[in-house]
Amino acid sequence: MGSNSSKISDLPKNEYLKRLSGPEAISENDPFWNQLFSFSFSAPTSSTELKLLEEATISVCKSLVENNPRTGNLAALTKVFLARTRELRLSAECQNHIFIWQTHNALFIICCLLKVFICEMSEEELQLHFTYEEKLPGTYSSDSEDLLEELLCSLIQLITDTPLLDITYEISVEAISAMIVFLSCQLFHKEVLRQSISHKYLMQGPCLPYTSKLVKTLLYNFIRQEKPPPPGTHVFPQQSDGGGLLYGLASGVATGLWTVFTLGGVGSKAASPELTSPLANQSLLLLLVLVNLTDAPDIPNPYRQAVTSFKNTQDSSPFPSSVPHTFQINFNSLYTTLCEQQTSDQATLLLYTLLHQNANVRTYMLARTDMENLVLPILEILYHVEERNSHHVYMALIILLILTEDDGFNRSIHEVILKNITWYSERVLTEISLGSLLILVVIRTIQYNMTRTRDKYLHTNCLAALANMSAQFRSLHQYAAQRIISLFSLLSKKHNKVLEQATQQADSVTFVRLSDLQSPVAQDLSVIEEVIRMMLEIINSCLTNSLHHNPNLVYALLYKRDLFEQFRTHPSFQDIMQNIDLVISFFSSRLLQSGAELSVERVLEIIKQGVVALPKDRLKKFPELKFKYVEEEQPEEFFIPYVWSLVYNSAVGLYWNPQDIQLFAMDSD
Repeated sequence: MGSNSSKISDLPKNEYLKRLSGPEAISENDPFWNQLFSFSFSAPTSSTELKLLEEATISVCKSLVENNPRTGNLAALTKVFLARTRELRLSAECQNHIFIWQTHNALFIICCLLKVFICEMSEEELQLHFTYEEKLPGTYSSDSEDLLEELLCSLIQLITDTPLLDITYEISVEAISAMIVFLSCQLFHKEVLRQSISHKYLMQGPCLPYTSKLVKTLLYNFIRQEKPPPPGTHVFPQQSDGGGLLYGLASGVATGLWTVFTLGGVGSKAASPELTSPLANQSLLLLLVLVNLTDAPDIPNPYRQAVTSFKNTQDSSPFPSSVPHTFQINFNSLYTTLCEQQTSDQATLLLYTLLHQNANVRTYMLARTDMENLVLPILEILYHVEERNSHHVYMALIILLILTEDDGFNRSIHEVILKNITWYSERVLTEISLGSLLILVVIRTIQYNMTRTRDKYLHTNCLAALANMSAQFRSLHQYAAQRIISLFSLLSKKHNKVLEQATQQADSVTFVRLSDLQSPVAQDLSVIEEVIRMMLEIINSCLTNSLHHNPNLVYALLYKRDLFEQFRTHPSFQDIMQNIDLVISFFSSRLLQSGAELSVERVLEIIKQGVVALPKDRLKKFPELKFKYVEEEQPEEFFIPYVWSLVYNSAVGLYWNPQDIQLFAMDSD
C-alpha cells in the first residue's frame, strides 16, 4: 500500500504490497513498515467495490502464502503491529493522530490477509504461518511464542483498554472486525465447529482473564450507540514537499479506509440508513458470535457464562463464588437500548438470549412499569412478518412466549392503554390495551402462517403464548374478541374441508378407519384438530377464570354460536365444549327473554348483568394452561448458522466470497 496507492485497482501493482508478499525477508526494524502503513485510497462506495477490494488483494495474499515460509513477513508484520498496540493507550491520551492512523492501517492489512488465509487453509496451517522464521528457508522454531494467540489477546486488550475517542473510533471497530475474522473459520465448515484453535485461545490461557471485561465492553458499545466521528476529523495538512510519511492523508482515515467497514457485503442487502453506529453493530455481532461458541471439552463457554450471570449496577448482593466471569452493568441503559434497536435481527437475538438465559435481566424486565416500550417493537416485527426473515419472526415469537410465562406480565399488559397504533393498518385502533393488541398480532401471525408457511411449530408457539395469557384476559377489546372467534371460524372451515377429503379417501379404502390413514390429508386433519383443541382450551380458560371481565368475548361467542354446534358431540372436543356450551346456552336464554330487537349496547348490558347470575359451580374446572419455552437439545445447530448469517449480511461490511461459504443453512431469507 503506502503513499502511492490512491485507488483499489492500483493495489496489485503497489510496490509496498509486492515487497511484503515477495521473496525478500523484511526486518521488524525496517523503515518499510512506516511507509507501508502510510496509505490512503478512494473509499469503496458500494458492495461491488468491496468485492473489488477482496479481488485486488487476492494475488498479494497468495504470493504471501507462497513466500511466507521463507521470509516470515507475516510474523514480522504482526510483531510490528503488536509493538505499536503497546503504546496505543498513551498515544490516544497524547492525541497522537499519526501513530493511531498508521496502527489502524496495519491492523486493516492484517485483517484483509487473515480473511484470505482463513479461507484458503486450515487453522493448523494458519498457525504455522505465524511461526515461520525469516532466516533459513522453510524452518520454524518449536519454542517460539504463539503469535496468533498473542495477536488475539492484543485485539481483546485494544477493544477493552483503549479509550473511545474520535481518533480511536475506527481502530476499535477494526479490532472487533478482526476478531470476527479470527472466528470466521466456522464459515468454511458445513457443520458446527466443536473444537477450534481460535476457540481454545479464547477459552483458556492469557485471553481468559479478559472474558468479563470484553463482554462488558461489547455490551456498553451496544448500549452507547456511539456514532462515527464526522468526516475530516483526522485530516492533516500535507507536507510541503508533497511526499513522505503523510503523503495522501488528505483523503482521511475517517472518509477513506473507514468507509470500507460501513458498507454492506456482497450478496447482502444495501447498507441500512438506520445504522448510525457501526461500532455498536459490530460489537453486538462479535458478542453474539462469542456467546454461541460451543463448549470445549470439560470447559464451558466463558462468554456465555458472563452473559448469563451479569447483574445490575444497583444490585449490591455479593456475587456467588460458583459463578465465574460475572460483572455489573446498568440495566436501565441496557433496557432502553434494547427497546430502541429491535428493528435489527441481532438486537432481537440479544434480547432473546438475555431473557432466556440471564435470570437477573428477566426479573428486572418483568418488573418494569413501561413494558410497552419493549413489547410494541416485538409486535411490530410479527406484524410485518412478510418483510422479516423467518429467524427474526421466530425470535420475536419466542420472546413473547417467555414473557407470557409470567402471570404478572399477563395481568399488567391489560392495564396499559395505547393510543393510535399507526402501524396496525387492518383497523383504526384509537384506544386499545397492550394485551388486546398482543392478541391481535399473534392471531394475525397464526393466520399468515396458515396461508403461507404452514409451520406447525410456529402455530404451536403462537397458541402457547395465547394460552399462557388466557386466564388473565381482561377487558378484551371488541375487535380482539372478534378476531379470536374469527380464527376459530377459519379453523372450522379448514377442518370441514380436510375432513371431507379424508372421508373420501377412507371410503375408497375397504375396511380402513379414518384414524388409521397415514396420508398427508389425514395428518393435516390431525394437526388442525390439535389447533382447534387449543383454541377451545384458550376460550374455555378465559370463560372459567375471567368471564366477568370479558363481555366482548361472550358477545362474539353468541354472535357466532352456530360455529360450535358441530364440536359438541365430537369425541376430541366434547369435554372442553361443556363450559362453552353452558355459557352460550345461558346467555342465549337471557337474550331471548329480553326480546328480539336488541342493540349492541343492550346485549352487552344483558351480558354484564348475566355474569353475576351465572352459576359458577356448574363450570367444569380444567388444569391451568401453562406452556414454557424449552430450547432444542442442540441449540447451536440453529443459533451458530443464524449468527453467522447475521455477520455475513451485516450492514457493516466484511466481505466473504459467497462461493467459499460452506456453513449449512446460510439462509437469511
